[in-house]
Amino acid sequence: MGTEEDSSQVSLELERQTRSQRIDPKLKAAGWHVVLFVSGKPFADYGNQAAITEFETEAGPADYALWDHSEALGVVEAKKVTLGRQGVLTQAEHYSRGFTANPIDYGDGFRVPFLYSTNGEVIWFHDIRNSLNRSRRISAFHTPAALREMLDRDSAAELKALEALPANPYLRPYQHEANEGIEGAIRNRKRKMLVAMATGTGKTVTLVNEVYRLMKSGVARRVLSSSIAGPWPPRPSGRSPPSKRSRG
Repeated sequence: MGTEEDSSQVSLELERQTRSQRIDPKLKAAGWHVVLFVSGKPFADYGNQAAITEFETEAGPADYALWDHSEALGVVEAKKVTLGRQGVLTQAEHYSRGFTANPIDYGDGFRVPFLYSTNGEVIWFHDIRNSLNRSRRISAFHTPAALREMLDRDSAAELKALEALPANPYLRPYQHEANEGIEGAIRNRKRKMLVAMATGTGKTVTLVNEVYRLMKSGVARRVLSSSIAGPWPPRPSGRSPPSKRSRG
């Protein structure tokens, strides 16, 4: 019964409630302070790390403009919790093109580089600076520092530096092929890839070499490596490993 009542309340939730109860807290948790747009107010008066609501653009008011150091880094399009999210990224694109407050054109008329759409529960993100970038679902809004880091990076120079690195002469041909495949996927803006290598073919050496190349060139700033602990494949539940007999 409680579940039906909760579902009914969610379906009746207005967009302004979604913003105040779901989206605003997530923006604040990421380090943005939420303020209302005031026509005629100097942009410097909003301060840094501000999520400005109802920001006036040539294409109409954007739900949120993520403002930092006198420029808009992101536009957030909000919808009430019962509506889909990914499809409204096109609306955020519309506002980005109408954002004449930003002096920089990031290509194709876009004046704000990072776009978001959310219903307060699910967040979609799109970096529009490269046509190969695709929108993707993220777990939380980026912090102001994270957006600034992405904006300040020169991806073209990093990829050029990666290509210029000499090949490791100690790797085997198939290990070089694996590294080349990874780097080709990165150049094509792929975010997920799978490298399959048989046991004993030097997966660790191949991975360590690739991590070195990515870090050396600047393509990667941080790398997380994890491994599976315990037997692989996992034993069926309830089965014990075979006992070892001691020698007499």
